[in-house]
Amino acid sequence: MTLPSNMTAIVAAEPGGPETFSLVDAPTPTRAASEVIIKVAAAGVNRLDILQRQGLYPAPKGASPILGLEAAGVVVAVGDSVKRYRVGDQVCALLSGGGYAEYCAADQGSVLPIPQGLTAIEAASLPETFFTVAHNVFDRGGLKAGQSFLVHGGASGIGVTAIQLAKAFGARVFTTAGSDEKCAFCVSLGAEKAINYNREEFAEVLRDATNGIGVNLILDMVGGDYIDRNIRVCAEDGRIVQIAFLRGSKAQVDFMRLMLKRITLTGSTLRARPAAIKADIAKYLEANVWPLLASGAVKPVIDSTFPLAEAAAAHARMESNDHIGKIVLTI
Repeated sequence: MTLPSNMTAIVAAEPGGPETFSLVDAPTPTRAASEVIIKVAAAGVNRLDILQRQGLYPAPKGASPILGLEAAGVVVAVGDSVKRYRVGDQVCALLSGGGYAEYCAADQGSVLPIPQGLTAIEAASLPETFFTVAHNVFDRGGLKAGQSFLVHGGASGIGVTAIQLAKAFGARVFTTAGSDEKCAFCVSLGAEKAINYNREEFAEVLRDATNGIGVNLILDMVGGDYIDRNIRVCAEDGRIVQIAFLRGSKAQVDFMRLMLKRITLTGSTLRARPAAIKADIAKYLEANVWPLLASGAVKPVIDSTFPLAEAAAAHARMESNDHIGKIVLTI
C-alpha cells in the first residue's frame, strides 16, 4: 500500500513540561531493509518519555526524535530483508523512538505478534516493561524458582510486570509502593508483602519477613538513598540490578557490606543496546511469557488511556504518581 508522505505526531517544541507538546504534521517514517512500518493503534507512555521531554534523556543516534518507546498496531510495509512479518499482521514492538505518531518504524527483531486475546491497547503496554523485566530480572539478575525477589515501585509499569512474572516463575515476591491502595493491588497481583514506603522502612520489614536472611534479588528504579538500603537488605550472594535513578544516581554507600555479603551490583540500559540483543529478548518473551499472557496467567495492567492529542494530560497523569500500571495513548 502507498503510505502518506506526512502523518500526525506529538512533538515537544523545547525541553520542559507537558505544556510544550503540540500536535504536528511530521514526515512518515521510511523503512530500512530490516524494519517494518506499523500503523499505530496505541502507544505506551513510559517514565523515560518524561525524561526525554525534559531534555534529560536524548534519543540515541539515528533514532526518531518523536517520543514513544512501544506501540501496537498493524504492519503496513516491510523492508526487503524482513522474513517473518507481512502487511496486515497485528503486532506490538519495542521502539528506539517514534511511538507518539500515526506510523512508526521498528526493527523486525523487536517486533512480536499481539498475544492471543489481547487488544491493541493492552499490547501497546507490553514491550518496554516486559523486555526490561525479562532482561534484568531473569537474564542479568538470574532469578530462579524458590528465590526471594524485591521490586521497588510495585504499582509502576515495571513493577506490575515484575511482580507477575516473578510469581509466575516461582519466586517469593516483595515490593514497595507509596500508598495502602497501591500495596493492596500489588498483593492482588502476587506479591507476598507490599511495603508502604511512606509509613515503613522496607529494609527493616524485609529483614523480619525473611528471618534476617534478606532477599536474593532486588530490582531498583529509585537509586539515591535506596542504594545503600538495598545492600543492607540483600542476602548473602544476592544480586542488585539498577535500571533507573528517580532519587539520583549518586549516594553514600558502605561497600564493606557488599564485600562481606558477596553481593553482585549491576545495572543496564536497553534503548541503545544492539538490535541483536533486543531480538534475543523478544525470542525469550515469545517462547516463555507470551503463552502466559494468552492464557491469562499474566495480565496487562492499564491505568488509563488518552487520545494522542492529549499526550500532555497523559504525562501529567504519570508525573502525579497516582497511576497503577500503564498509561496508553490511542491513535
